[in-house]
Amino acid sequence: MSESGEQIKYKLLSAKLVGSDVVCFRLDDETLIKVHVDLTRVGVAADTKTPDGQPLYNITVQPRFEIIPKDKIFYAPKPPNIAPPSLGKDKRSVV
Repeated sequence: MSESGEQIKYKLLSAKLVGSDVVCFRLDDETLIKVHVDLTRVGVAADTKTPDGQPLYNITVQPRFEIIPKDKIFYAPKPPNIAPPSLGKDKRSVV
């Protein structure tokens, strides 16, 4: 909300993806950064324009970052210990 407490009324718009939702960047160390962008909400002001008379938009985006290092190595938590399946009466263990 603005400092004065005023609110602007927006008309909800639907958006259609044109092209890719991914922008890729290659860093000096050869790391690849992929930025995925999703528009979560887009609206155009119903009764308000910008000072130069253009439509006023309210846009909410949800970025997602994917970082792929040069060596393609990553670390993840170790899974919990899982007990081996028990052998049933009809199955025999081979030693």
